[in-house]
Amino acid sequence: MKLPGGRLLEIPVKIKTRLVQGVAALAFVGLSATAALAMKIDIIVDKVSQHMRVSVDGVQQYDWLVSTGGQTYDTPSGHYHIFRLEKDHFSKEWDDAPMPYSMFFTGIGHAIHGSYHIKALGTRASHGCVRLAPENAAVLFALIEKAGFKNNTVEIKGGFFDGGPQLTTEQTFHMQPKDHALALATPVAARGIFWWEKARAPKQVENPVAKKVADNAKPAVKGKKKKKKALFLFGGENG
Repeated sequence: MKLPGGRLLEIPVKIKTRLVQGVAALAFVGLSATAALAMKIDIIVDKVSQHMRVSVDGVQQYDWLVSTGGQTYDTPSGHYHIFRLEKDHFSKEWDDAPMPYSMFFTGIGHAIHGSYHIKALGTRASHGCVRLAPENAAVLFALIEKAGFKNNTVEIKGGFFDGGPQLTTEQTFHMQPKDHALALATPVAARGIFWWEKARAPKQVENPVAKKVADNAKPAVKGKKKKKKALFLFGGENG
């Protein structure tokens, strides 16, 4: 520091050290205050009621209608977080369908996004994503932008209809293929309607060529004739 007359004033080393420590302490307090004020967003999607509830800092602020996976596609249940935002996104899998305010929560393409199929909200109608009315998607998009990727959670649950594994965002990064329409598409017919039902095995499609070869390999049985079944015009066979 310069004094009048051009002379320099030397600050003792101990004072310099204390000044530096004081500035560091103030900076730490400022960062701690910022962290304490960080917004936390918690999103719960219920596949049974087709509703999304959004809480900000532990207080529910919004309750919106959604559309989750339709008849042949399922939105995978699990505990996720949004890690990617795209305000103007178009689906590469579904003919460049618009997906405004896309908020991705799996590594294989599942997102919460706006949809112009407003009349379908409240029903299962998507290819696996979670659809919202565009204006609601815009509100949620802004909240996630403000809170950040480390301060949000997404829980997808299905009540009685939920029988699959509970995934996490990190697990989906190691799943293949990347096409979400094929990776986790689960035919509803193969799953029980109620929680106590076991998942049914997928129906096996018979190979006609293999069946013909197997039939030709069977030894012929002589002396027995097949009894013809009676044909009823009304109704079917009994038994």
